[in-house]
Amino acid sequence: MSAIQDILDMIRVKPGSKFRLKDHDPAWAGDQDVSKKERKAVAEKLLSEDVTSLAKAQDLLYASDTHAILLVFQGMDAAGKDSTIAHVMSGVNPQGCQVFSFKQPSAEELDHDFLWRCSKALPEQRRIGIFNRYYYEEVLVVKVHPELLAKQHLPSVKPNKEFWQTRYEDINNFERHLTRNATVILKFFLNVSKEEQARRFLERFNDPTKHWKFSGSDMQERGFWDAYQDAYEECIGATSTKWAPWYVIPADRKWVARAMIAKIITSTIEGLDLHYPEVTPEKVKQIAEAKKKLEGEK
Repeated sequence: MSAIQDILDMIRVKPGSKFRLKDHDPAWAGDQDVSKKERKAVAEKLLSEDVTSLAKAQDLLYASDTHAILLVFQGMDAAGKDSTIAHVMSGVNPQGCQVFSFKQPSAEELDHDFLWRCSKALPEQRRIGIFNRYYYEEVLVVKVHPELLAKQHLPSVKPNKEFWQTRYEDINNFERHLTRNATVILKFFLNVSKEEQARRFLERFNDPTKHWKFSGSDMQERGFWDAYQDAYEECIGATSTKWAPWYVIPADRKWVARAMIAKIITSTIEGLDLHYPEVTPEKVKQIAEAKKKLEGEK
């Protein structure tokens, strides 16, 4: 267990530290002295165990009605966000979980501040909310394509260092407000290499059943790879806080990413010291009477 914790501590971005993406290997796969087959088997076993544990933890989270969980997933195209969410949350009761994948903002949303539409989608207490991208796109996609700022109707906007710093501050303050009001935030950057992204794109191109996943913008955005890496590096370094940490997940091997994320979510919920609601003496009496009545029907 301590070895696993050491790994999780390694991928968690420490607040205030100098963050460099090059220090995080997208292809990390554990102990190289152990065969890939064995490492994959261990990772899949851990994932299975944590999916089961997560289901139990979610049940307790829902019953306690004291906290909400917000999971934020970011990553380049083909990093595996959708499949990771599907696998990690496979054992969770849908009643206690909600997933939002935000599209390009509407005209109404552009007339509000950049955090407005995500505020409406936040999970209430007892639920797990998942943001498959969103407000971080405002310091990633918009930073790489600053011309998008023109659509936000902001007066005299200059996309300089000071502007982006204010957005990082807004995000940090927003997340601080949420955590002070019992929302636990975990942020995952699925760190995929450019080579692995190309392999996954080609896999889609060669499989007709996956052609629907392709968008013309995928290859266009790949051309901005270096700019996105710089944007992610600065964003993660500026917004990984004690109350809302970033985890840089090695995503070239999906089985590694899934096992890590499942462990982080499960251990975080288990660390909240949640309890099932106490049953009143009156309800205990009602249960006893109902039990006696049902047993008498046999």
